[in-house]
Amino acid sequence: MNSMRFVLFDVMGVIFTVGDDVEGLLVPYIHSLKSGIPAHDIRDAYLAASLGRMSAIEFWALMGFERAAIPEIERAYLEQSFTLDAGFPTCAKALKDRYRIALLSNDVSEWSRHLRNFHKIEPLVDAAFISGDLGVRKPDPRIYHMAMDAIGARPGECVFVDDSPERVDAARELGMSAILFNREDHDYSGLRVRSFEQLARLLL
Repeated sequence: MNSMRFVLFDVMGVIFTVGDDVEGLLVPYIHSLKSGIPAHDIRDAYLAASLGRMSAIEFWALMGFERAAIPEIERAYLEQSFTLDAGFPTCAKALKDRYRIALLSNDVSEWSRHLRNFHKIEPLVDAAFISGDLGVRKPDPRIYHMAMDAIGARPGECVFVDDSPERVDAARELGMSAILFNREDHDYSGLRVRSFEQLARLLL
């Protein structure tokens, strides 16, 4: 991969260990505080927020939380629920000598920004492209193009790393080199890794 100049990382399921943060973290968290909210209502509201159609505060208010309580509820969710893969900082620091590094993530803008700051991810990356800011979610090809245009990259110069076969295949169809971060042991015939150590060996 000597011609590659950029590595774009998914966040949930790659940098953080839980891939489906809505089903695995958000729905249980809200249900621990408020019973009776249908899971599909939480999913629908999250989807809207992750497309920038409502703010994080509006999301929590829609879930029935008092606005005065929202900052602490949100902080506890973000700071106590997500586990950073300890291999990511080491890998990112090693890659930065050879590549520009960006994040390409489906998430609520405010939540992504809080997590990046809290876990000290910002110094490790050159840019972050979040669906809540862009109004488009992976695997829509437009979000990949938005990210590449912003960093001045051509598809053939990019490596994309994600834990979803669908999103990996979408990147590959655009001409990017795409790698599945295979935490969930998907039956996948394409290029895949199981750890950041293995990814670093592949890219360096």
